[in-house]
Amino acid sequence: MKANHHVFYSNVRQRYYVLLFCLCFTYNGFAQDKIDPMAATVAQWFTMIEQSFIALADAMPADKYDFKPTTGKFENVRTFAEQVKHVACANFAFFNQIEKITPPAECSVGGPNPAKTKSELMKYLRESFEYAQKVLKTMTSGNALEPVSGPYGGNSTRLGITTLAVWHASDHYGQLVVYLRMNGIVPPASQRTGSK
Repeated sequence: MKANHHVFYSNVRQRYYVLLFCLCFTYNGFAQDKIDPMAATVAQWFTMIEQSFIALADAMPADKYDFKPTTGKFENVRTFAEQVKHVACANFAFFNQIEKITPPAECSVGGPNPAKTKSELMKYLRESFEYAQKVLKTMTSGNALEPVSGPYGGNSTRLGITTLAVWHASDHYGQLVVYLRMNGIVPPASQRTGSK
């Protein structure tokens, strides 16, 4: 009987230490990721569009990246690849302006990045969102209304440009949903919710 109690208490002690370790590890993880509530408020929506946009861009097959609608009122629209590149360039541009860095020129036509293939564009897109998130997390209630100006968004503030970035990616996401569906592909976000 004593042996059983010893094993029981030994197991309890081990579980206690494992739990304590996990709690400490989790707390440290939260402490490192802690950002100002001002940034967190915008970041939750920016993260949502980031995840949806990247999944959507990845869902289009590489051989369809040159697709653009031709029927209806679609004159002079961008190809799927051009849309993805435009959003990536704009992400860099918006957040470069917040950092007071000269943004890439001519994002409306893709900007200077040489990415062309699906794999190159996916890499560029992911890098743009990672960079944007890094800069977004520096926003605080104290600097949110700091003036920001440049060719993308005009005269605004940190908060204004970050919300513009959310809107911009969302706008192009909506356009690319149509491109995907025209190629018989249900967008990943719609697949997850079960709506077709």
